[in-house]
Amino acid sequence: MTLKELREQVMVVANAVDATFSKGDAIAIDMPMTVSAVVIYLGIILAGCVAVSIADSFAAKEIATRLRVSNAKAIFTQDFILRGGRKFSLYSRVVEADPFKAIVLPVSGNSVGIELRKQDVSWKEFLSIANQRPRSNHYSPVYRPIDSTINILFSSGTTGEPKAIPWTQLSPIRCSADGWAHNDIRAGDVYCWPTNLGWVMGPVVLFTCFLNGATLALYHGSPSGRGFGKFIQDAGVTVLGTVPSLVKTWKSSNCLEGLDWTKIKCFATTGEASNADDDLWLSSKSYYKPVLECCGGTELSSAYIQGSLLQPQAFGTFSTAAMTAGFVILDEHGHPYPDDKACVGEVGLLPLYLGATNRLLNADHEKVYFEGMPMHNGMRLRRHGDVLKRTVGGYLIVQGRADDTMNLGGIKTSSVEIERVCDGADESILETAAISVAPLGGGPEQLIMFVVLKKEYSHQPEKLKILFSRAIQSNLNPLFKVSFVKIVREFPRTASNKLLRRVLRDQVKQELSPRSRI
Repeated sequence: MTLKELREQVMVVANAVDATFSKGDAIAIDMPMTVSAVVIYLGIILAGCVAVSIADSFAAKEIATRLRVSNAKAIFTQDFILRGGRKFSLYSRVVEADPFKAIVLPVSGNSVGIELRKQDVSWKEFLSIANQRPRSNHYSPVYRPIDSTINILFSSGTTGEPKAIPWTQLSPIRCSADGWAHNDIRAGDVYCWPTNLGWVMGPVVLFTCFLNGATLALYHGSPSGRGFGKFIQDAGVTVLGTVPSLVKTWKSSNCLEGLDWTKIKCFATTGEASNADDDLWLSSKSYYKPVLECCGGTELSSAYIQGSLLQPQAFGTFSTAAMTAGFVILDEHGHPYPDDKACVGEVGLLPLYLGATNRLLNADHEKVYFEGMPMHNGMRLRRHGDVLKRTVGGYLIVQGRADDTMNLGGIKTSSVEIERVCDGADESILETAAISVAPLGGGPEQLIMFVVLKKEYSHQPEKLKILFSRAIQSNLNPLFKVSFVKIVREFPRTASNKLLRRVLRDQVKQELSPRSRI
């Protein structure tokens, strides 16, 4: 699709939105990241309304929460989702969430394949509203102040109600500037990142492409198989975004064998901690091009630490603060370590940060991000929740969330550090998750390892317990030992693929509770 075709389609949607809704209305999108989804998203914003991002994997209850919090006046969705040649109803799940109005697109063809409620309309009917105007493919943009909301996104919502995070007119400028500065995304590039508009990377990749003049590459289907790999080859993708667990899947299944990824000039990765060996394998698919890490948050509009093509890179690490961002690493007393000192501690962001939120729709912004944080150079630091390690060479490694740290024998360590060591303890291991739980009667925390094995392997937990303990004691600390190993088929994750260690921790506590043994 050319920019001209995109512009005209977006303007048709903007005309239909303008004729149906009022300026400033919130309008949700719950569908895969298709060309139509991108057109709808941009059309809503062009018409001076607010896009509400909802991932298409959510259950009705989660959809309903997001519609309520955002006060959405309508929702764009599809009749079905196609996966592996099978149809799964999306409209019925959306209807269960009881939106005021739904505009329903067909997954294929021109007509929706499901009966609609009285207040709902098909995509075809909705576009016909615009066609009643003299120039349906022309629309003068609605100009809004820089701090006006264009998009409402949500945190993962792993505990309680998800935070409703408003993006402003400044947010696209911030995330696209980072893409330009760190990943060198420019005209002529083809950028692909398998994601959804319901997660932060959806709007990020969209704006990064269009504001930097690059081509956006969208793939319909699971990115975990060879079909996606062939799409990357055939589309001539030059910048490919990934998540570490996806790379791990490609590597273990060897599904990319024989494909030509040599047009890729760099990779990007986010969402969870990377494995250096997996990054080396990924890099090898394109003549050892760099793998640039990025770590940030929806409320920041982008990353606060990143890799950079202007600096030497080390796999699995970050090399710098993102452009316009600043941070310090705090010791256990809340005092910043010197910037040149190797250390481990919770990160504190400098509060003057281009594109970061200054409000939440359903929570106290000050309390969530600033209350209880120490002062630094006369400014109160902003909370982010990550634990960072700065190496002797000045590289940065995310050690997990502050609530994923554990105290083993009086020594603080992170889940990520233990998992990094245990992942390489045996060739049978696909991935591990480390948690710690205090015994029922009190006492020191016990280290518990969850394991997902590669398909062709089977192991006894006791054997893995010995392997893990040996690897941890020789690579991390001779005093650490694994108390228990549990083999599972897969780990619980958020829809954006983040590992839910908290769920695993609750599961273990439930199994250890006296009531569960009755």
